[in-house]
Amino acid sequence: MEVINTSGRRKTSMARIYAVKGKGSITVNGKDYKTYFPTEIMHYKVTQALVIAKAVDKYDITATIDGGGMTGQAEALRLAIAKAMITVDDSLRAAFK
Repeated sequence: MEVINTSGRRKTSMARIYAVKGKGSITVNGKDYKTYFPTEIMHYKVTQALVIAKAVDKYDITATIDGGGMTGQAEALRLAIAKAMITVDDSLRAAFK
């Protein structure tokens, strides 16, 4: 099984992710992303790249995030997921711009 490893940065936050084909679970620092990020806006930011790529239920993502505040961490995670989706399908690059 192929593991996709990417990272994303926003302000002082750094997110490293590992994505594998799966059922759509997102784990951040050992917790479900809905537990780790408390608001719906942050849930939207985290899943935005997956929605654009139409891959919400296709990949299991495990993330480790360091530094910054909650919003910066959510945006760093969004960037890392977008990079992973571009690795899978380069034609998505225009959609993410």
